[in-house]
Amino acid sequence: MPNRLAHETSPYLLQHADNPVDWWPWSAEAFQEARERGVPVLLSVGYSSCHWCHVMAHESFEDGATAALMNEKFVNIKVDREERPDVDAVYMEAVQAATGQGGWPMTVFLTADAEPFYFGTYFPPEPRHGMPSFPQVLDGVHRAWTDRRGEVAEVAQKIVRELGERQLTHGTGEKPGEDELAQALLGLTRDYDAAHGGFGGAPKFPPSMAVEFLLRHYARTGAEGALQMAAETCERMARGGIYDQLGGGFARYSVDREWVVPHFEKMLYDNALLCRAYAHLWRATGSDLARRVALETADFIVRELRTNEGGFASALDADSEDPATGKHVEGAYYVWTPAQLREVLGEADAELAMACYGVTEEGTFEKGASVLQLPAAEGPLADAARLASVRGRLLAARAERPSPGRDDKVVAAWNGLAIAALAEVGAYFDRPDLIAAAVGAGDLLVRLHMDARARLARTSKDGRVGANAGVLEDYADVAEGFLALASVTGEGVWLEFAGFLLDHVLAHFVDEESGALYDTAADAERLIRRPQDPTDNAAPSGWTAAAGALLSYAAHTGAEPHRSAAERALGIVKALGPRVPRFIGHGLAVAEAALSGPLEVAVVGEVLGDLHRTALLGSAPGAVVAAGPPGSDELPLLAGRGLVDGLPAAYVCRAFVCGV
Repeated sequence: MPNRLAHETSPYLLQHADNPVDWWPWSAEAFQEARERGVPVLLSVGYSSCHWCHVMAHESFEDGATAALMNEKFVNIKVDREERPDVDAVYMEAVQAATGQGGWPMTVFLTADAEPFYFGTYFPPEPRHGMPSFPQVLDGVHRAWTDRRGEVAEVAQKIVRELGERQLTHGTGEKPGEDELAQALLGLTRDYDAAHGGFGGAPKFPPSMAVEFLLRHYARTGAEGALQMAAETCERMARGGIYDQLGGGFARYSVDREWVVPHFEKMLYDNALLCRAYAHLWRATGSDLARRVALETADFIVRELRTNEGGFASALDADSEDPATGKHVEGAYYVWTPAQLREVLGEADAELAMACYGVTEEGTFEKGASVLQLPAAEGPLADAARLASVRGRLLAARAERPSPGRDDKVVAAWNGLAIAALAEVGAYFDRPDLIAAAVGAGDLLVRLHMDARARLARTSKDGRVGANAGVLEDYADVAEGFLALASVTGEGVWLEFAGFLLDHVLAHFVDEESGALYDTAADAERLIRRPQDPTDNAAPSGWTAAAGALLSYAAHTGAEPHRSAAERALGIVKALGPRVPRFIGHGLAVAEAALSGPLEVAVVGEVLGDLHRTALLGSAPGAVVAAGPPGSDELPLLAGRGLVDGLPAAYVCRAFVCGV
């Protein structure tokens, strides 16, 4: 019989609806049940495309004996971290504080007052590598709860008290200046992997936000080193296995420092951020590779992630069924052996594919299979027509394989990121279909996710809106997407919608005294701690995303309260940027925009579409058609990029834009 999760909208929760575990969704009723039964709560947090979440589910949550132990000793709550990022953030902070590390699945034991007292992540079904088995953990926690209840309560209260005492240093509330941004650049330079691009060692994540900072810093200062790091990193990723050489789009991260073997899940937010970063790299350099990757990634987003309602799904799984074994394994959809290439292509073209894509008899992955790369820029790649035929046939053959599962949940924040990326790429490369896809997603967010008071719902699925309120990143990223639509389409309604959302941010998420921002609204559900994290991780934090959207809105409208709020929020970047630049990359990119200051741009176009397409392109140094200080009557003509060559001066539009 299905459990209580059968009524949820989250694909992750629905994956567990048939478990023998008597799961509850996060709710007051679940904690009341624990209180009445006198048992602790077992909180399990994960997400649908998480490989180790699937592993623990198969090993433990689908096992009858383990489920019986869980049901007898605990009230079990399952949370989708993508649906409830606030719950995830609060307890992940506790896990990391206690253990020094974190990850998913996250396993936390709580009192009936939601106070944590024991933590972990993945637990195996039997003892392994010094790690206790999950049944041993369950027994141990139950004994502690039964025999030492007072001690458990003291530990839980101490943890909550210490979390409450942790204070975030906001800094002075002033935006970073030249010195702080220069120190941040120096910090990135020290961490830069000159041999392979990117920052740090394995596992290596695509640094989309750091790339944006480097490109903006180069645009403002002309620092060639910043451009070099951005360009080399993007080229290495684009030629590596982390990039899908057949279908476009990026995997979540590389398990090695060379970008060869990815963790194969594909996330909407990664691809939206990287799509935009590659487009901006093209804008700075004219790189054909950057142009191709930006367009292929945009096409991947629309082709693979667009839902029937016009939004964009959250992710594709890392795992899929291996036809040879019938088991779900990681990477089965993407990897190739030489024999498989020969079967699809024939001997001659298989040799070409092996040479072009780095496929060997030994393999780069498991069991002699290889992840496709594009290691060489010349040689066999010179035969473009033949390689295009090879790629098309491999893509068609791959489409016959069992495909990875898709998380169809529409997350407002990540759709905002996708809208901004598709709108810009569509404008840059004259792809009205991409702009139309961005508009369609914007329409869905307005129609389904926004209410009459401009409050956002976090998620929807199959046209059914979720019950969870939007968090700060939802308001900020959706506003950013709407601002991009306003620039590209010339439809002022998108600017109005962005203003509604950002006014809500100012009213409900900002600490008036310090200018700091919280991840949840003042009237949101109270947790053991109100989450507040300014660091940029897989996607921009709500804090830095809000600073960017507020600044952009002020640049469009001249609204001083929004610019002031953005600059106060950037105080955290002044404090953290010089110390941990890798973890506040979006904040640094926004700080570059704030330091550049606004320009007033005059754009000439024959028709409305040309006018606003050019306005967007003209928002970067070197691509401006005509610009001057705000309020000037005569704007000096600057050299553009041929964007309006041959068009009469039928329309002139003045609009504030960020100076990057």
